Amino acid sequence: MSVFLSEEQQAVFETSHEFGAEKIAPFARAWEQAGEIPKSLWPELAALGLGGVYVSEDHGGSGLSRLDGVLVFEALAMACPSVAAFLSIHNMCGGMIDRFGDESAKAQWLPRACSMETVFSYCLTEPGSGSDAAALKTRAVRGDAGYTLTGNKAFISGGGYSDAYIVMCRTDENISAMIVEDGTVGLSFGGLEDKMGWRAQPTRAVQLDGCLVPHTNLLGEEGRGFAYAMAGLDGGRLNIAACALGGAQAALNATLKYMGERQAFGQTIDRFQALQFRLADMEVKLQTARVFLRHAAALLDAGAVEATKFCAMAKLYVTDVCFDVANDCLQLHGGYGYLADYGIEKIVRDLRVHQILEGTNEIMRVIIARQMVAAT
Repeated sequence: MSVFLSEEQQAVFETSHEFGAEKIAPFARAWEQAGEIPKSLWPELAALGLGGVYVSEDHGGSGLSRLDGVLVFEALAMACPSVAAFLSIHNMCGGMIDRFGDESAKAQWLPRACSMETVFSYCLTEPGSGSDAAALKTRAVRGDAGYTLTGNKAFISGGGYSDAYIVMCRTDENISAMIVEDGTVGLSFGGLEDKMGWRAQPTRAVQLDGCLVPHTNLLGEEGRGFAYAMAGLDGGRLNIAACALGGAQAALNATLKYMGERQAFGQTIDRFQALQFRLADMEVKLQTARVFLRHAAALLDAGAVEATKFCAMAKLYVTDVCFDVANDCLQLHGGYGYLADYGIEKIVRDLRVHQILEGTNEIMRVIIARQMVAAT
């Protein structure tokens, strides 16, 4: 791994991994059973600079690159993909404010985001507009006192838990981005979703019934929200892929340990050549996924024309490969893999959604193919 990283980047990975191993991994199952990540965790992560990974140092952030970011989230996801993914969503929001907000908005929101005094969630998906995000119906009407928001958002990680929400909404015929704080009159939440995976982070519908927010809560320019959302999703797709990679790597590490201890027919099962071949195939898959992901992150950092296509390709390839690896690891554990005590079934459940969110992998194929055709 270190051959591709500078000393500073290796330190970023190791620091994140050590934190996850000490502060997250021992409690991941309990948090899943409770259905909530304790809020006391976030200031500890913020103290490491992980509350504002993509926020400039001028506003309290770490000012890290996208390549640095995928290292952070891969390392943390080795402890728990659900926790790492939730942190990545908060950081996507912080990065959007830093990139698109005016100086007043940055001063208002970013210090609290970086300290994680204010935890952010992202509200794009609606009951009738998932993959077709541009068809969203939530509306913001401008008035003298501010914007009045009406609509419903679905599948929101942190719904009813987070302190503020970046909400994509329609202003006239265009889409804008608004920041809605928890406690705003007219803001409410649906019931807790009972999910297959990511059970440690609460997911609810976010309902906006005449929510009045100040004009200053408009993020960037009115009517530019869809462009902001799509730009944010490039980085979000890398982060979700990184979380899948960390989870799959943790599953493979656990499987190697298990196979070195499990006896069958007079020897440990890691001595059977057929099973060794499966281990080799999984190692190749994860290493190629890692190189591909880091390459896509480097392209996004460089502002390359093809960055969006490569982010889509990395999200598609890495999340598919990593789910397959985790599922194979469960198989190699036999019946024990199906038991919660061994931790593999949780990883399989957590990673399944990575093939769906931040744009389904079917939509990733659409993005890739369209860019290929446009280039001819």
